[in-house]
Amino acid sequence: MMKYFSSNANVASVALLLLLALMSTTTSAQLSSTFYDKACPNALATIRKSIRTAVSAERRMAASLIRLHFHDCFVQGCDASILLDDTSSITGEKNALPNQNSVRGYGVIDNAKSEVEKLCPGVVSCADIVAVAARDASVAVGGPDWAVKLGRRDSTTASKTLAESSLPSFLDSLESLANRFSGNGLSVRDLVALSGAHSIGQAQCFTFRGRIYSNTSDIDANFARTRGRGCPAANNVGNANLAPLDLVTPNQLDNNYFKNLIQKKGLLASDQVLFSGGSTDSIVSEYSSKPANFKADFAAAMIKMGNINPLTGSNGQIRKICSALN
Repeated sequence: MMKYFSSNANVASVALLLLLALMSTTTSAQLSSTFYDKACPNALATIRKSIRTAVSAERRMAASLIRLHFHDCFVQGCDASILLDDTSSITGEKNALPNQNSVRGYGVIDNAKSEVEKLCPGVVSCADIVAVAARDASVAVGGPDWAVKLGRRDSTTASKTLAESSLPSFLDSLESLANRFSGNGLSVRDLVALSGAHSIGQAQCFTFRGRIYSNTSDIDANFARTRGRGCPAANNVGNANLAPLDLVTPNQLDNNYFKNLIQKKGLLASDQVLFSGGSTDSIVSEYSSKPANFKADFAAAMIKMGNINPLTGSNGQIRKICSALN
């Protein structure tokens, strides 16, 4: 009887040690908004100043920085893999089809990194700077603020293949979008809230040509004609011509995007599917009439997205230059 008790006690002790180890690992993997408070207390203020300067010079940059964070997190997690240039051993994500000649803001991140390196060399990761830049960009154009969770480290790998298979397309159906987001731990409500980032920014003609010349009932005819002025019907003519995703308040991160969808004035097909008789119609309607709900959900979804598979602890590295490994 005593032997049996001793054996169980040992098992219990081992189990307790394993549990404590697991808890320790989980804790170390958690991000914290105070991560740099002691190691680099002026990091966030320095990044904020750099982002404000960039957005002030070009308002469109706010949308680009939010999108950069999104395209980073959906491929390998929020690890700054999107910033890596191609090398003999790395085929990076910059030239993946969803990113090539489309994703912008690399230089802005490089500038912010350079300024932070002057304060605290080798302390603040590029992945964290991308996350903070997205928040600061939102605030700069009237969008919501939130406490960015920090402590990410930078990836030593990148994947063009994964970028081309994981990132949403401007032609995606609602089901496809929902599946992509669900695969990253994001709900349908997160999908709709994050899509509200299309209240700012611009799209290239080739991404919406098929929609404005489709003659379908899910697009306002006057809206289509207006968009057609800068986007010829002929393929490969004016492909890179830009049009604002929101004609009304193109430089303000607000809920007008959702009002547009209700009026069948979503520029991209992947925008309009959010209000097309499906399960997300009610969320679009809610955000169109309750801007505070949209802003609160957008901030919460950005925090949630920023927590997709971060590298923490001893994983990855803190790159000295965001576009290259140490």
